Amino acid sequence: MTQTVVTFYRFADLPDCERWVENLKDACGRHEVRGSVILAPEGLNATLSGPKAGVDAVLAFIRADERFADLPHRESETEQGTFHRLRIYLRDEIVTFGDSALNPRQGAGEYVSPEDWNALLDDPDLLLLDVRNDYEVELGTFRGAVNPLTSTFGEWKSYVKKELAEDKERPVAMFCTGGIRCEKASAHLLAEGFQNVRHLRGGILHYLEKVDPEDSLWEGECFVFDQRVAVVHGLKEGESRLCFGCRTPLKTEDLRSPLYEEGVSCPKCFEQTDEDLKARRRERHRQQR
Repeated sequence: MTQTVVTFYRFADLPDCERWVENLKDACGRHEVRGSVILAPEGLNATLSGPKAGVDAVLAFIRADERFADLPHRESETEQGTFHRLRIYLRDEIVTFGDSALNPRQGAGEYVSPEDWNALLDDPDLLLLDVRNDYEVELGTFRGAVNPLTSTFGEWKSYVKKELAEDKERPVAMFCTGGIRCEKASAHLLAEGFQNVRHLRGGILHYLEKVDPEDSLWEGECFVFDQRVAVVHGLKEGESRLCFGCRTPLKTEDLRSPLYEEGVSCPKCFEQTDEDLKARRRERHRQQR
């Protein structure tokens, strides 16, 4: 059955975030919508999937609150289930930066639309930063982008202090999956004294949705946090898969490796997995098929 998948976020004053939990559970339950929602006093961040009518109804419920009336979202379709259940989390931040006092609504970088992004990247002096985690970058990124080699977003501040402190006058452009990390990362750079900071509106997902493949500067696939693993232009499902053993996203060449065994191990974890564990995983995989 075709599932509609939507991703969205909004920084907003949400001191009543706890009250949203049960209301969202009820709305999603009534409309057979599953996925992941993060609520915090600074707003919400979500990926949801379900029947088209159900997803639209949940979006309408959220937008009925004036704080989210003009909430944008990215939308795609898939033939496979993307989530087994609904999970709603209450946290201090809707994206974990490690500083809940940093408020993008008080100043973030300048938005650049997908249609204008390619022209921006023509600037030879531009520092192009991929703000995602290293395992996400490995599947794909923009041509010429710098990988900060961070394993969590909490490492961003250390990276800036160590690697960028002397480049505050250099023009910076950044991007991430859906745009939310760049809201905080760009706000942080401005707070640190950087002069010229821009970021891709709607993130990679918006770019892949709006820009034709023949005009694209994107290379590879974009990791997403659901069972599709990755998407390509048109937000269609990619070929990447997740290793059951180490949960690492795998590219096509990894899947062709003799060290890859579906449900058991991959080139990333083969040497760290003993034969007893491999045998248990083979049996579990056999039972699930």
